[in-house]
Amino acid sequence: MEVDLSITLHCATREAIARVRSPRVLSTVSYPLVTFLPLVPSAWPEQWAEGRYWEAMRLFGMVPLGRQALEISYPSASVFTLRDNGHSRLIRCWDHVITVEGDLHGARYRDQLRFEAGVLTPLVWLFAQIFYRHRQRRWRQLARRGFEHAALG
Repeated sequence: MEVDLSITLHCATREAIARVRSPRVLSTVSYPLVTFLPLVPSAWPEQWAEGRYWEAMRLFGMVPLGRQALEISYPSASVFTLRDNGHSRLIRCWDHVITVEGDLHGARYRDQLRFEAGVLTPLVWLFAQIFYRHRQRRWRQLARRGFEHAALG
């Protein structure tokens, strides 16, 4: 199943890229719908580096959603691309690609997601639609405010 959503952020492209690289901004744009707690390593890095991270997720900060592996890479040199090719016990494949590139009005931010969750796939698709639309709404709000409440690292 797939999800593909994009928005324009009213900020410089380099600013959007710096924020996408920040685990703290991930927490900010996902809040309050989903909260993430680092497991391995036990604290988030200043910026996402290529490699594997384990996190615990909670719906509304209370309902455990389980552990998830994030497999971070930066596969493209021509357009900024952050890829999380992760997985969890229930979701065999969670291939999330974020791209950021300049456009006439700021930075074009795009979430592309491909996932497989067996019989849960339709429910995960519905959740992903809600979750990524929520995140993109939060991205727009933060960019509009100059990212004043979103730490870089």
